[in-house]
Amino acid sequence: MNKTLSIVLIVLAVALIAYNVTLLNFENLLEGNSVIAMIGIVASLCAIVLLLIFITSKRIQKKLDNNR
Repeated sequence: MNKTLSIVLIVLAVALIAYNVTLLNFENLLEGNSVIAMIGIVASLCAIVLLLIFITSKRIQKKLDNNR
């Protein structure tokens, strides 16, 4: 997976977070569609963290390969 694809996936995850925030009912966060929206937000945040870890590991691997 190249860097461009990773960035596109991060942007899509941010877009999903924005969409799910619009579905939240701030008066009752733990009822109905708000729970599903919160799960979607947390899942998108996890995806972003995993993609950032992946990008960082690729950078480290590239530096190690250049030093050999």
